Amino acid sequence: MSEEMLELIAQRFRLLSDPMRLKILHQLQDGEKSVTELVTATGASQPNVSKHLSTLRSHGLVKRRQDGNMAYFSIGATFIFDVCNTVCDSMKDEWQQRHHLLERFGTPV
Repeated sequence: MSEEMLELIAQRFRLLSDPMRLKILHQLQDGEKSVTELVTATGASQPNVSKHLSTLRSHGLVKRRQDGNMAYFSIGATFIFDVCNTVCDSMKDEWQQRHHLLERFGTPV
């Protein structure tokens, strides 16, 4: 794999390393939402949500639709949920293994 391709892949992972971006993507998993709806759902400020949406949009992870003076966002790259599910499943397995080990050795969980 070329250095350029590796850098693009690393850039995509960096996009997903921010908890607020993950919150926004999670909220959009159920469908299109306005910035106001995302602000309410995430508990973040409007400028913060807008900044993250702009970043996600510039990399093609979300799409924007304008309706009058309202902007609506939706998922632009559905593969993101495959990546997130893979990571979440592996973390769940790891947590269950640790939990099992702690129980086995009598450590309260």
